Amino acid sequence: QVQLVESGGGLVQPGGSLRLSCAASGSIFSRSAMGWYRQAPGKERELVARFTHEGNENYADSVKGRFTISRDNAKNMVYLQMNSLKPEDTAVYYCNAEEKLLFGLRRDYWGQGTQVTVSS
Repeated sequence: QVQLVESGGGLVQPGGSLRLSCAASGSIFSRSAMGWYRQAPGKERELVARFTHEGNENYADSVKGRFTISRDNAKNMVYLQMNSLKPEDTAVYYCNAEEKLLFGLRRDYWGQGTQVTVSS
C-alpha cells in the first residue's frame, strides 16, 4: 500500500520560512517522480515543484528563487524548503508521487495535504 505523509505546515508571517517533509512508504519512492503541489481556496491544484523521471527539477514561476525541492533517497523523503513566503503562498500543500508504468502510462499518488498559511 502506498502512503505519502506530509508534515511541516503551519502559520508563518510574510517573509518567513517553512520546510515541508513528505515520507513515502513502500517501493513507490524509487520508481516515481516526486513533487509538491498546492491548492488554494477556490483555485485548482497547481504544481509547485517536482523532480522529473529524468532527475531534473521543475518549479512554478511564482516560486522560483524562493522554494527548493530536495530528496533523501536513503530515507524515502522529499522536502520543500520555502523561503520569503508571501500571503499568496497560502494553500494546502500536497506531496505527489507519479509512478511510471508500462506503455508510457503514469499513475499518481497523493498525500493528505498540509496547510500553509502566510499571514501577519
